[in-house]
Amino acid sequence: MSEQKHAGGCLCGAVRYEATGPLREVTVCHCGQCRKWHGHACAYTAVDNAKFKLLKDADLKWFASSDRAKRGFCAKCGSSLFYRGNTASYTAIAAGTVDGKTGVKAVRHIYVADKGDYYDIKDGLPQLAQH
Repeated sequence: MSEQKHAGGCLCGAVRYEATGPLREVTVCHCGQCRKWHGHACAYTAVDNAKFKLLKDADLKWFASSDRAKRGFCAKCGSSLFYRGNTASYTAIAAGTVDGKTGVKAVRHIYVADKGDYYDIKDGLPQLAQH
């Protein structure tokens, strides 16, 4: 039996990726960097780096958002796509960039101490002040 594959990419299609195997359940991040990067909180799934493959990446750019991590985006359309810690064994994928059904659910909110004052979190999921 072959492993499940998930494809995805940016809004314009210039960056495409494939993740093989199960995706991690979704974490919703409310930190200041994610809110600035995505325009709001971001929902991230993830996959082991060994099971992550870029299919089209000529327009993929990486931005060092801190001394610990970088963020991947499409230089053509501006879509924010990935978060990767410098020493992480996985790539976090903006869940909304996965094509079709993901098979995962949101399971937690992190950095809620930094969330915007213009919304409330009322879904009953665990809320961590930091990570």
